[in-house]
Order: sequence, then C-alpha cells, then structure tokens
Amino acid sequence: MKLHENGKLLRIYIGESDRWHHQPLSDYQAVVSNYNGESWPKETQSAFVDYVKSGGGFVSVHAANNSFPEWKEYNEIIGLGGWGGRNEKSGPYVRYVHGNVVRETGPGVGGSHGMEHAFAVEIRDSTHPIAAGLPSKWMHAKDELYDRLRGPAENVTVLATAYADPATKGSGHHEPMLMVIRYGKGRVFHTTLGHSVEAMKCAGFATTLQRGAEWAATGKVTQSLPRDFPTADKVSSRD
Repeated sequence: MKLHENGKLLRIYIGESDRWHHQPLSDYQAVVSNYNGESWPKETQSAFVDYVKSGGGFVSVHAANNSFPEWKEYNEIIGLGGWGGRNEKSGPYVRYVHGNVVRETGPGVGGSHGMEHAFAVEIRDSTHPIAAGLPSKWMHAKDELYDRLRGPAENVTVLATAYADPATKGSGHHEPMLMVIRYGKGRVFHTTLGHSVEAMKCAGFATTLQRGAEWAATGKVTQSLPRDFPTADKVSSRD
C-alpha cells in the first residue's frame, strides 16, 4: 500500500525499532507502527518520546494500541489502548453519546472486540483535514471492531466512530475508530482498524491511513477522495 497517492515524497519510517540506533528517527517525518510485542529498551523509548514531543509524526495502527500498558508516555501519545491488563487505572473509556464525546471513569477492563464483521464508520469531526470531504458514513470491510479502549485520553480529537453492536458481542456503544492526538509538538494519527489483509484492502482503511500518515508527517492533507471510496451501504475493496 502506498502512503501517498499524489506521488509526493514523504520520509516515513515503517520497520523494526531495534534499527533506530543505525538511523535516527529525526531523519523521518513520521513513524508508522502496528507493533504489539516485547517492551522496547529504555534508550529506544526515550528516543521515541523525544522524537514525537519535538514534532515528529506517529501513526498507530490497530494492535499498536495493545502495546506497552505500563509505559506512561506511550499511552499519552496514543491516547487510548486496550488489553495488557488495562483497566480504570489506565484512564477513562471514551465514547460518542448523543452528539458528544464522553469520558466514562467507571470500573472495567480496557480493550475487547466482538466477532469480525463489516460495519459502518461515522465521521464525527469533518473539519479536520484527515476527515474533510469524506462521506459522513461509509462501510468498512470485515474487521475487528475495537471497543472498551481506555487511556489518558488527553488532547484527543475523535474523528470517527463505529457502533459496537451487542448482536456481534460488542459493547453497545459508539466507539472511537479514528482519532488524532497532540503530544508536545508532535502529531499522532490513531486508527483502530486493520486487523487482517481483508480489512486493509478496504479503500476506506487505505484512504484514511494515507491521509492520516500525511497529516502526521506534514500537518496537511493534499490527497483527494478516491473514486472507489466506500459508500454508506457498500464496502469497497482493492486487490
């Protein structure tokens, strides 16, 4: 998948964190991660936090929000996370209720999902460059719909949500799917979508990831809406 459709050159790092000492993060405009594994060395953690705080971009894709439940700064950077023992001590739930973003502080686990299925994504902030011009509702391909995420939720703007239907073992709430976070001078785009190849083939996933990566790297979005973007009642997938 290309991270820019207009041929624009962006310096974006996608790779293993253990290579960062060979080439500084400052060489890149943004870092994209779907990492969910062992803790990073302390020096790598410090380099990453300094990079984002100083203005580097970060893109958290799907299971990247499962990582590092005990790392305070990482959770501030991604805003919300799940699993790894997260609970009410990790921060509030964030839901969309009657037109407002609501933070709920009651007890409960952080992170779950029901059965994989296709579902509607609803734009909640069309003024942000990533979401500007997108249909107000569009169908995403079969995927895990993350719900009950918890975290510091500081400086978080929810761009899009999806309803986690109890019929598919969801939470019964409108849960964040796309969000942006400001951390120091850095820009963070967080998408909870993208569990499988099928999910990543969705034109909606690809478009929002491309736009989110460009915004994280540059603060702007120059990519127009593609012709194959999903509609409110039809999934659109790419080969």
